Amino acid sequence: MNAGEARKWLDYAAKDLHAAHTLFESGEFFPRQISFLAQQCAEKSVKAVLVFEQVNFPKSHDLDRLRDLIPEGWEFKEAFPDLAELTIWAVESRYPGDTPDVTENEAQETLALAESVFDTIRTELNRRIVE
Repeated sequence: MNAGEARKWLDYAAKDLHAAHTLFESGEFFPRQISFLAQQCAEKSVKAVLVFEQVNFPKSHDLDRLRDLIPEGWEFKEAFPDLAELTIWAVESRYPGDTPDVTENEAQETLALAESVFDTIRTELNRRIVE
């Protein structure tokens, strides 16, 4: 178990989440950036578990693929069987293309999902570190 390094990953995730909330509450509207930061929060949270469990993982933004690498017994895996709606914001939100603009409601939902992922992993990881 690598608790110290896992905490670093979770700290980075927390800062991405804080930045996303700051943008959301700023009074201006930055939906693409909020969605990207939300995805990054979730990705770093999942990778914190992998680091803790000392599981090698690919350089990937696919949250379902990363989640599937987590060993059995983690409640997080059961609680979040489909993270595709977060994964799409890893790249699509950062570049012009065929993806429609992000609405305020989508940004809010993406942020809420990322926060839920973060909170679930933080709680479970902290419990496992203490045990």
